[in-house]
Amino acid sequence: MIVLFALAGIASTPLDIRAFGAIGDGVTMCTASIQAAIDKAAAAGKGVVEVPVGTYLTGSIHLRSHVGIRLDKGATLLGSSQRKDYVRGNWFSLILAKGLDDISITGEGTIDGQGKALAQDVLRMVEIGEVKIPAKGWRPSELDRPQILEIQECHRVRIEGVTIKNSCCWVQTYYKCVDLTIKGIHVDSKAYWNNDGIDVVDCKKVRITGCDIDAADDGICLKSNTKDAMCEDILVDNCRVRSSASAIKFGTASHGGFRNIQVKDISVRDTYRSAVALESVDGGTLENVIVENIKAVNTGNAFFIRLGHRNLRVPPGHVHRLILRDIDVQVPTGQPDKGYPFPGPPFLEPHNLVPSSIVGHRDEPIEDVLLERIKIRFGGGGTKSVAFRAVDQVPERPSDYPDFTEFGELPAWGIYLRHVKGLKIKDLTVTLDSADYRPAFVADDVNGLSMDAIKVTGVDPSPTIIVRGSRDLHIDKTLKTVSAPIH
Repeated sequence: MIVLFALAGIASTPLDIRAFGAIGDGVTMCTASIQAAIDKAAAAGKGVVEVPVGTYLTGSIHLRSHVGIRLDKGATLLGSSQRKDYVRGNWFSLILAKGLDDISITGEGTIDGQGKALAQDVLRMVEIGEVKIPAKGWRPSELDRPQILEIQECHRVRIEGVTIKNSCCWVQTYYKCVDLTIKGIHVDSKAYWNNDGIDVVDCKKVRITGCDIDAADDGICLKSNTKDAMCEDILVDNCRVRSSASAIKFGTASHGGFRNIQVKDISVRDTYRSAVALESVDGGTLENVIVENIKAVNTGNAFFIRLGHRNLRVPPGHVHRLILRDIDVQVPTGQPDKGYPFPGPPFLEPHNLVPSSIVGHRDEPIEDVLLERIKIRFGGGGTKSVAFRAVDQVPERPSDYPDFTEFGELPAWGIYLRHVKGLKIKDLTVTLDSADYRPAFVADDVNGLSMDAIKVTGVDPSPTIIVRGSRDLHIDKTLKTVSAPIH
């Protein structure tokens, strides 16, 4: 039996859910028994609820302050496949907590949301008119599909060791929590659409370490839903991510923003969109972020940094003081997430392989960014017959959903820069495996660009940067600088 961290003052003797009538046959509904054990521990002021070996079918249960759930090895909490067995917090969820202190879910067992079967039940509800498809959508809304964990406005939360799988929607959401630890968990959720691995929303003092994520949407995603709150003081360390969207993503909800965040020692594989996406489009601030020691193979894009203006009720936000270093990424030809049951959706415009990019707003440049010790290998093969766009033809699209393909074809194969101020690039190697009609780099409206120790290798015969409307440039002499006119 796994040794747990000690919740403050919790008694050493756990409460076995079987003593409250739970039967681990995977058929008998155990919701009331599990809730009774949780409530009994809460009535005592503290306690651990034990889920022993077996499969325990359950609908929604509510956590309580100073109570932990421990899942033994071989134990499974099996979410009901019937939507009627779930209750709504912000969304329908299997396990809910709001306004609590000192809670945990730990152990070597599994929480299985039965997402595929549950989604079929929601689709049945669509057919009989109990659930409606959104006007602009083609599948039931996230609001109508239960997730597995919803933890809101809680202090001292610990999720450790467990396997969480098969959600019908997002897997787990932490909203306005303080002192959150997610350690050594395994997420395997490819049962239906929108299976984000971990969503952290406007939380402070967060540590996500040693986790394995395989998700049919963003892997580890930070969001900011309100203008008066933000994600702050966060560490994401030593995690492994596979995603049919982006592996590490800040946004797209970005109203308050993101501050003082470190992401390091991350392994990414078979990821459809970006290995790292840092985005602010709703007026929020994104600042003091360090991303380092990232190794990614078979991913659609190395990094995407974007400041947009989707929320027109407020001015554009601010993106500044970012460091990306010690990054090694392979961007192949072909579909990186091939084989996912719910692969990333097709892109709206034809394009060749998409470069990494840093794109600010016309009236608000991204500022003070350092790219250091970065290697990116591209499959290449870009041809004008697939798509062509000149430097002065790239659309602004400030109100679009932020994504590394939002501009369609970009006129560089390596890194594309626009509306940026104070960018330093040191010790960068970009390698092209097969010929591409585009230059390695484009700098459009960039003020204060330093590029040192730049290597362009592979089949590119002429390492080139095209510069348009930019000034105060200090560019490695190994690059051929070509000026593009401003019309």
